[in-house]
Amino acid sequence: MGDKWTLLVLRDIIFMRKRYFREFLVSSEKIASNILSDRLKKLEAADIILRRQDPHNERRIIYAVTEKGLDLIPTILELLRWGAKYEVENSKHDELIRQFDLNPQILIAEIRSSLLIGRI
Repeated sequence: MGDKWTLLVLRDIIFMRKRYFREFLVSSEKIASNILSDRLKKLEAADIILRRQDPHNERRIIYAVTEKGLDLIPTILELLRWGAKYEVENSKHDELIRQFDLNPQILIAEIRSSLLIGRI
């Protein structure tokens, strides 16, 4: 959990709804494929994400967050809030942070619910 890439992969799964290996590769941070592969394996081994075959195309793999991973939503939201405070020129997450400040329980419940609906 302590490295930059692991948190970015989790951010992409939880908030950007990325599910496929290639989707992670096109993130603006430009993660290398070998690093991405390693982080996905570590997250799966830690039971934070699931790795399954796509039911619509068995040659593709889908990644989804587990219940353990869903429990990280408040922590990641706090990290986004902290980052926005010190990186003011990046307003990409301002609306999300505003909703979190307004009512954290409702936002967390909405995010959890939307991820459970799309779960494998």
